Amino acid sequence: MPDIPLFLAPMAGITDRPFRMICKEMGADILITEMISTRGLFYNDQKTHKLLEIGEDEHPIGVQLFGNDPEFFSHAVKKIQDLTFDFININMGCPTPKIVKNGDGCALMKVPDLAAKIIEYTVRASKKPVNIKIRKGWDENSINAVEFSIMAEKSGASQIIVHARTRESFYSGKADWDIIKKVKQAVGIPVIGNGDVFSPQDAKAMLEKTVCDGIMIGRGALGNPWIFREIKFFLKTGKQLPPPEMKERLETMLLHLDRAVEFHGERMGVLEMRKHLAWYLKGLPHSAPVKRAIQEEKDPRQIKHILTKFFAGIGQLQ
Repeated sequence: MPDIPLFLAPMAGITDRPFRMICKEMGADILITEMISTRGLFYNDQKTHKLLEIGEDEHPIGVQLFGNDPEFFSHAVKKIQDLTFDFININMGCPTPKIVKNGDGCALMKVPDLAAKIIEYTVRASKKPVNIKIRKGWDENSINAVEFSIMAEKSGASQIIVHARTRESFYSGKADWDIIKKVKQAVGIPVIGNGDVFSPQDAKAMLEKTVCDGIMIGRGALGNPWIFREIKFFLKTGKQLPPPEMKERLETMLLHLDRAVEFHGERMGVLEMRKHLAWYLKGLPHSAPVKRAIQEEKDPRQIKHILTKFFAGIGQLQ
């Protein structure tokens, strides 16, 4: 199979710089920041600016913007124009209530005229390519990904990322890869498939079904950043890489923890890592007490001790 780019999906509260770097080192080709508010950028919100911190070793990387006002998008783009990101991604697919109730994210799929204006204003203001991330539609009665994508292409979008579920289904049920195929057939710009890629076999099946131009992985990378190298190896050779050995799993967790503490500070770094460590430990034997201990621990040195002791025990069991 030809080489196709693997994207790490932008996930709020998850794809910070430390996690992006782990995934990059495991084979992710293209990264995107957590979603950043155009309103926050306009009003110089400090938390918003922290989300814009990008390392030299993260390229190619896009900045994901969200909002519902074309003017705010235009102002936001001009403000960040000189930063080192490679493209802009407009969030038109986020399903979370706090985002859609303000008319942001997937709510924009219900107002294509406004969405078109947002894309046009962003493209006009940006010196860099602009792509969009959408869903299948708002619900099963308003599936409009194909029409929406045609509009986006006409409005200047350079690429479309399609999560193959409706907003109403959130992450439940099965992703409908047919919609990715239909979008791919309807537009002349690259289409990236997203939804239910949890294994190398899933990636191959999505490619074969949709003929998409790239694959975006979100939940499949949680606690499993190795998925990127596994997919690449499988698509190239047709063979399955063995899962990471316990030694590598532990080393990756400790490295991720160190980077999180360095990036966020000790208190916030530990808080951010609790969910990641729980994902890394998922499915490992006798890990429940370790997860509980980590959830209550505030000292990163103590967390390292808990993890090292646990993995040493697993080693003795094998």
